[in-house]
Formats: sequence, structure tokens, C-alpha cells
Amino acid sequence: MLTRIRYYLSAQASSIPVYILEQFILTLFGWIPTALGVALRSLAYRLIMKLEGAVAIEAGARLVWANNIRLGAGVFLDHGVYLHALPGGISIGEGTSVMHHTMLHVFNFRDLPHAGITVGKNCFLGEFNVIRGQGGVLIGDNVYTGPMVKFVAVNHVFADPHRPIREQGITAQGIVVEDDVWLGAGVTVVDGVTIGRGSVIGAGAVVTTDIPAYSIAVGVPAKPVKDRRQMEKNSKQDANIFFGELEQIRNQSLSGGTQ
Repeated sequence: MLTRIRYYLSAQASSIPVYILEQFILTLFGWIPTALGVALRSLAYRLIMKLEGAVAIEAGARLVWANNIRLGAGVFLDHGVYLHALPGGISIGEGTSVMHHTMLHVFNFRDLPHAGITVGKNCFLGEFNVIRGQGGVLIGDNVYTGPMVKFVAVNHVFADPHRPIREQGITAQGIVVEDDVWLGAGVTVVDGVTIGRGSVIGAGAVVTTDIPAYSIAVGVPAKPVKDRRQMEKNSKQDANIFFGELEQIRNQSLSGGTQ
């Protein structure tokens, strides 16, 4: 029983005193609703996390190994977001939004050397995304994902059919998503893949190999079908583009004033 308790505590925080402090702060402030709760958490969570400016964390966000989490100014964590930073850490750049029930999960209990998750500036991670960072996940700036997108930087070894898969170990090469990439709803990115700058991955695609920069890739497995730099301008699409007042307010707040 004591062994199980020690294992549980080691998965929750870097030490028992840190665990006590983190749970005290999270319990005291984590449930408070409305803008008041957001404001209080932006102040109080500085005691347990690395916050580089004002952030907005909704009630009900779960933070594990909080002292290994870094949030840049203007980061938004929606209700139900789950960050588990053991022990390689999670870093989220300024202006990035993480939408509800998205999970960033390192939980590197196997001591893998490159474990961790880094998300760049001004990204948008859609609802119910899953990022498994045992092999390391590096996401650049201005990356947008639709709902239910998955990044899985780990793979099970299953070569021996006479042994349980769980006993054969894992491999973990890591995933890199370069700047200005858009991944549509339901995309899965497997371990060992790099998605090049400016690429668009179609909804439901499974990315199993590297995608060159500025590609439009679709299918299972995903294959490039077009180069964005060779597309003809679509005047009909241009006529129906909307940005909206909320986006203008967000951009102004990140730039520190009116435009």
C-alpha cells in the first residue's frame, strides 16, 4: 500500500511539500467561476506555476506537476483542460488558446530523454485534442487544430507475438509541427513525424510520414495533393472571409493597445 501511495504522489508533484502547496492553491481557487475566478487564478497560480504575464484559466482546469508548466502572457485554458507535466514539462507560448477537454499529457515514468510538450505563440488547440508527449512534441507558432486532433509521440513494440505487448517496451522519436500549420478535425499525427511550415492537413487524415512545407495533405495515410504556393487565387472565397470583433479585441489585447 505504501508503495502505491508513493507512486501516486510521485506522479502528482515533484515532492510532498510541493504537492501540498499545489493542491492547497488548486483547491482554494480552482473552482471559482466567472471572471472573478479567472482573475484570482491569474494571481494565485503564480505560486505554483511559471506565468509570464496575465493568463485566463477557467474553473475546472486540472494541472499536475504544476511547477513544470509555463504559460506565456495571454494564454487561455478552457474548462476541463488537463495538463500533466511529469517531468519533462509543458510550455505554452503567449496568446495561445487551449479549448475545453483538451489534454497535454507527458507523464514520462519511463525516463525517456526527450519527453515534454512545447506549444508556440498564438496557437489554437481545438476541443478534445490529445497530445501525448513521451517522445517530445514541438508545435510552432500560429498553429491551429480542429476538434479531436491527436498527436501521439510514442509507439509500442509488438514484434514478439508470444509476449504481452505491455512487456515489450516502447519507442519515442518525437513529433514536430512547424509554424503556420492548420490541422482539420479528427487528424491523427503519429510518432516520428515532422509537418512542414504552412501546411494544411485535411480532416480525418492520419499523418504517418513527414509532410513537406506548404503542402495540402489528405487521406489515410496522409499524402500531399497540392502545394499552397501554386494555388490560384479564389476570389469567391476571398469575398466571404470574416474576422469578427472578438478577434480584433484579442489582437489588440496581445499587442498592448488599439490598432
